[in-house]
Amino acid sequence: MPAAAALLSFPMDWRQYQEAEVKITKLDVFHVNWNPGRSAWVRIWDDQGRWGIGEASPMNGGNASLEILGAFERTLVGADPLDISVLQSRLFHHYIKIGPEGAFAGALAAVDIALWDLKGKILGQPIYKLLGGAWRTQMPFYASIGDMRERSVEQVVSVVEQWLKIEPALVKIRFDPDKTCRDEDIPGDIAKARAVRKLVGEDFPLAFDGNNGYSVQGAIRVGRALEELGYLWFEEPVQHYHTESFHKVATALDIAIAAGEQEYTLQGVKRLIDAGVDIVQPDIVKTGGFTGLLDMAAVARAAGVDFVPHQTQPTIGHMANLHFTASLLHGHYPAEYADMSGQQSVVLKTPLRPNNGKFFLSDRPGLGLEIDEEQLGKRMIPWRA
Repeated sequence: MPAAAALLSFPMDWRQYQEAEVKITKLDVFHVNWNPGRSAWVRIWDDQGRWGIGEASPMNGGNASLEILGAFERTLVGADPLDISVLQSRLFHHYIKIGPEGAFAGALAAVDIALWDLKGKILGQPIYKLLGGAWRTQMPFYASIGDMRERSVEQVVSVVEQWLKIEPALVKIRFDPDKTCRDEDIPGDIAKARAVRKLVGEDFPLAFDGNNGYSVQGAIRVGRALEELGYLWFEEPVQHYHTESFHKVATALDIAIAAGEQEYTLQGVKRLIDAGVDIVQPDIVKTGGFTGLLDMAAVARAAGVDFVPHQTQPTIGHMANLHFTASLLHGHYPAEYADMSGQQSVVLKTPLRPNNGKFFLSDRPGLGLEIDEEQLGKRMIPWRA
């Protein structure tokens, strides 16, 4: 560390940054245990004692992404933390044989989010400013309500009523079926969609997530019912890897077809757009972080397709998604919010909760998150390969 490091101001001006020759010194790779469930996080440190924090996709506890993050350290240590796109491309191409999708893309996302957070702290700016500015800093959200397949019609109505108390701008009901089965209960699914429409009234915005649960014919049947009920979009009606099936469903229906949370690359998102998907939904903790989403948003904008990022993680991923969505041109839809339990907010000094139906972005540097180190320490499980 340079001798004058302790005297440097925070944030640094550009001359100070160049003179200090700031470098990445280490990665802290760890699980956060929520009991049940785990998150996969990384903290990237520079030689001035600052850090940025990022999150990988939590699928299967994020185990595989944490393993890959451990391998990334040798490439990242000694690098300039502001070389984010260069580092993203270097990691992608150097480790491509363990990718390009799944846990690999999640690990890239965690690094990218952490580096953007660190960049914001170095330059003293919130990430939305670094992305070009915010169209809005008061962010409406949509309630993303899962496990509808297992609930009765009455239970579905009850849980939607609870979510309505925090004033979402839109409600999405998710069915989370067994993905090895198809078309298990189409009449029951339609009955639940109808009951929710009756509850919220004719004009309230609704969306329906099939979670890959239908055949092409089943999806068209459900989609026609959703059109009658005035739902705005029909998400993942068929298996995500059957892009031709998306084309068939999109061609047959007028309702907007949405997909993309299970795509990890720019090329995968383009395939969905080419198949006729109307709304693409890549996830910041799965698709290479801010850097990955920026490329995907540009492709969607060029194709005239709506870009509505998927995001269900209520701490780092959620805040990263809010910064990105705030800066998104033609961000017509609210940001996704899937967990109002507050369970994971215990590691934050300022919990992420909506107020009067909106999340409010601050002008704090980076992500703007303030970590409660004591609470995080109680839940942290360091990863050692």
